[in-house]
Amino acid sequence: MSVLVPVLDEAAGLPAFLDQLAALPGDLEVIVADGGSSDGSPEIARSHPLAPRVLEVPGGRARQLNAAAAEARGRLLLFLHADSRLPRTACDSLALVAAQADIPGGNFEILFDGGDRFSRVLGAWYAAQRRLGVYYGDSAVFARREAFNALGGYRPLQIMDDYDFVRRLERSGRTVCLPGPTVTSARRWRKRGVARTIASWVVIRWLFLAGVPDRHLAGLYRAVR
Repeated sequence: MSVLVPVLDEAAGLPAFLDQLAALPGDLEVIVADGGSSDGSPEIARSHPLAPRVLEVPGGRARQLNAAAAEARGRLLLFLHADSRLPRTACDSLALVAAQADIPGGNFEILFDGGDRFSRVLGAWYAAQRRLGVYYGDSAVFARREAFNALGGYRPLQIMDDYDFVRRLERSGRTVCLPGPTVTSARRWRKRGVARTIASWVVIRWLFLAGVPDRHLAGLYRAVR
């Protein structure tokens, strides 16, 4: 299995992130795709004992992930954000998926860190959306290599590249949501509060579905973060 990590200025959290991957039981290939960091993230990744392969791929997250996928050797491709943590059972769960050729991919249950009301409400909202087939890259999306190639990988969008990929993945067959959970940071959203955070997710998604150009949505996303 290959873990593909898009990175941009993640120096502060990258060592602990790689430590956690190194401690997971199982055989994981790790590829870090840096998008042009100015804080030394590529050098930090290269010097880590896990010895991930490091690619330097400017031009946006979709390009980073596609480049990492092209270099990966695993049968399953797991796209993992640097502020997320996989459960210890991740490799076992993914091995079961790999043995079922009719499953093109899926994601993991998600838990936002913090343990407070804000994080619990976000997690509950995310779980409800997942039952409708709606999920994003922060929930550790994975895909069988053949499915990823058949879908043409990630499209070069400034925003919603993960949601766009997931929509196409969902149409390609029966996906699964694996138990875990994967734990991800709520720091980007905490200052906005529950109502504004969820409203921004919903508004941006529906504008995307309505055909609003991704360059306009990227500006809106930056404004609500």
